Amino acid sequence: MSLTKASTFECPYCMTINDIEVDEINDIGQSQVVDCQICCQPILVSIYDSNGELDIRAEMENE
Repeated sequence: MSLTKASTFECPYCMTINDIEVDEINDIGQSQVVDCQICCQPILVSIYDSNGELDIRAEMENE
């Protein structure tokens, strides 16, 4: 059994869909900087619980 859930988000720079593994126990309410898998720009990814569904928000790191 995996402790993470496979999810996706869109890069705010190049609009490419990126994959991310989310730990539904420890990552909720957290933010992290990840690099886009295509353009390598830094993305601030924030993960929230929205009525039992994952809400992944991706923003340019320098906003």
